[in-house]
Amino acid sequence: MIDRNEGSLYPQTEKNIPLLPLLAVNFIGTLGFSIVLPFLVFLVDRFGGNAFVYGLVSAMYPIFQFIGAPALGRWSDIYGRKKVLLLCQVGTVISWIVFLGALFLPIVTLFKVDSEILGDFVFTVPLAMLFAARALDGLTGGDISVANAYLADITPERDRNRNFGKMAISSNLGFIVGPLLAGILSMTEYGDIAPILGAIIISIAGTLLIILYLPESKECYLAEPEEAENIRKIRKIFGYEIRECKTTGETEKPDFREVLKLSNIPYMLGLYFLIDLGYNVFYTAFPLHAVASLNWSITEMGFYFTALSGLIIIVQGTLLPRASRKYSDATLIIFGSLMLGTNFLLMIPGKLPLLYFATGFFALGDGLMWPSFLSLLSKVAGAKYQGTVQGFGSSFSGLASITGLILGGLLYELLAGKAFLLAGMAIYTVFLLNFRLRHFEKEL
Repeated sequence: MIDRNEGSLYPQTEKNIPLLPLLAVNFIGTLGFSIVLPFLVFLVDRFGGNAFVYGLVSAMYPIFQFIGAPALGRWSDIYGRKKVLLLCQVGTVISWIVFLGALFLPIVTLFKVDSEILGDFVFTVPLAMLFAARALDGLTGGDISVANAYLADITPERDRNRNFGKMAISSNLGFIVGPLLAGILSMTEYGDIAPILGAIIISIAGTLLIILYLPESKECYLAEPEEAENIRKIRKIFGYEIRECKTTGETEKPDFREVLKLSNIPYMLGLYFLIDLGYNVFYTAFPLHAVASLNWSITEMGFYFTALSGLIIIVQGTLLPRASRKYSDATLIIFGSLMLGTNFLLMIPGKLPLLYFATGFFALGDGLMWPSFLSLLSKVAGAKYQGTVQGFGSSFSGLASITGLILGGLLYELLAGKAFLLAGMAIYTVFLLNFRLRHFEKEL
């Protein structure tokens, strides 16, 4: 009989939790996000917006993710990962329904803007609905950080790099299928409606997957000391990392100041910000560049993002596992950031051959750097603050996305392809700062 007044706390699962359901949830979440990449710029233009408005619409997701992600991360530490993942997925479903509704609204002008800096655009009712849809999705958009915390729950430190590599692969598979699906579905008689319906169906599938197949990684029960020790031995055989859960009196939510007092966490969060700043300048400027300079269609843009993600998966599936056995996380982060920064500089001239060449640098840099960075962050965060730190990581990512997406649209309106210079400068700064990570690894 279990005494609930004495004993130790241990995770409920008595066997190794399979990664497949978590990887599938991550894949579906990324797919639902990436499916909008090829055609959002066309919708904004049709509804009266320009490059600056496109950047603002894109920024709605990270603005509200910045608000919601820290709370979702803390809740996942206290109430469980599965519950919060389910909340995030339901929010995504509702946001896509709102997004679909925007396509059926009349284009009624709310106000006009004629500015030398912001350009000329008309703000319409459908545009307002797009803003609302992206904001709602962002408010419940902590699923990636919670999924990362979940992965850290069930993975021993020696396997962190490899399993975060698998998570990155599942994300990039979503980036392959999403734009490709958008390009193919947009060619049907339903036009832009088809990809959005696809996103709704995919999001519902993700919700069902969480409910039916994803166990809770944070549920606990009290056990007698002898029984707890037996469970510990069994789980070590299965390679499951033992994490102590909190008692009723230990469920206070750690605040931002407490997180910033953790050793090396502020530095890691600063790097998180700079990395995502570079990414998001690219994700705003490149679709605008593809339309204005390369005259690409939705289908061509979808194929580009599909090819890019495919190359990243090849790097993460073949090079990363071998490299992680020979080199430390910090070494891979340093080398990857150098490759990624070089990619952005190659994009500035706007030449198609250089763009293809840059894609290889992007895949090599992203494929080696990002999984290694997440792996090191999870180790620095430790067990107690895993969800909270991942949530604040998403919040810093959201702040970087807000800055990068708005700047990307504004700079492209003013400077065209030279906007990629900002992305390159951000990542080269990361490259220089990354050398300190070697000391973090020594401390660990």
